[in-house]
Amino acid sequence: MAERESSNLLIRTWNAVWRPTPGSLRLLALIGVIGNVVIVVSGGAVRVTKSGLGCPDWPRCSGDSLVPTHNPEHHVLNMSIEFGNRLITFVVLGVGVLVFVAALRLRPRRRSLVRWALAQPMSVVAQAVIGGIVVLTKLHPAAVSLHFLVSPALLVFCVALWIRAGEGDEPPRPLAGPWTRRLAAALLVSCAAVLVAGTVVTGTGPHAGDAESRRYGFDITDVARIHGELAWVAIALTVLAIVVLHRTGAPAAARRRAHELAGLIVAQGAVGYVQYFLGVPAGLVLLHMLGAVLMWIAAFRLFFALRDRGPVPAAGPAPVAPRPAEAPQPA
Repeated sequence: MAERESSNLLIRTWNAVWRPTPGSLRLLALIGVIGNVVIVVSGGAVRVTKSGLGCPDWPRCSGDSLVPTHNPEHHVLNMSIEFGNRLITFVVLGVGVLVFVAALRLRPRRRSLVRWALAQPMSVVAQAVIGGIVVLTKLHPAAVSLHFLVSPALLVFCVALWIRAGEGDEPPRPLAGPWTRRLAAALLVSCAAVLVAGTVVTGTGPHAGDAESRRYGFDITDVARIHGELAWVAIALTVLAIVVLHRTGAPAAARRRAHELAGLIVAQGAVGYVQYFLGVPAGLVLLHMLGAVLMWIAAFRLFFALRDRGPVPAAGPAPVAPRPAEAPQPA
């Protein structure tokens, strides 16, 4: 029974990639979203455990070895944590390649989905290169900040593909007035500002990834205050969006997205204040990073919920490889 289930899973996975349907492509896109969320949290685990230089070389781990080996300057646990984070990057890259192949194989082919899908593996490669720069610069805070911010940028492609795979290709039809749509765009900008300010707080705070790595020369109280004030701006814009959506009779889906975003921002703010007053414990740092990317995803879902692009195109037959010509039979 176990072998049969395993075989069926492999067959379903193969069909989802090689003979995709709109539903299976959307599922693959969702797996890409989840994978990129996981890699953000795993990167945070590298930092809070001081494992940023667990693999002191790049692209190899240590010396001539691609995998962790005995190194008197680095504990085996730190090397394993950093190497595990690198492995997750390869998994996310593999998912991105599968998503791209599925988008190419989808019938009818939708060029916009192919473009969104192609951006995913390309972005993961860029993320890996920046990760190498982080290691080679011995965890310079500017490189670490850029390394984190590439993940929210990559999530834009992943979330866009996930949403676009579940809708059609008709010209966007607004479901809210222009002022409401501009408010949603401003909310996206405010969330991006919160993320950028958060990287500055991280680069100034205690979790540098390694005891000897450089830090920003800012006062932690000042940068934390700016980060908090930007978060309050995001909360205010979210509350305003909820009021406007209800008063203008916006679709129920858009109102739900706004409520989800409000809940995430409030929870994220609570975790931020608690970790600040408790001296930034490692567990809360990871929870705060998870909340940050979930907030970013929710803001994009609200933005996309304010327009409609029609139904998903009906699935067409997958292309079939031509059969080889048969040899002529003797008379």
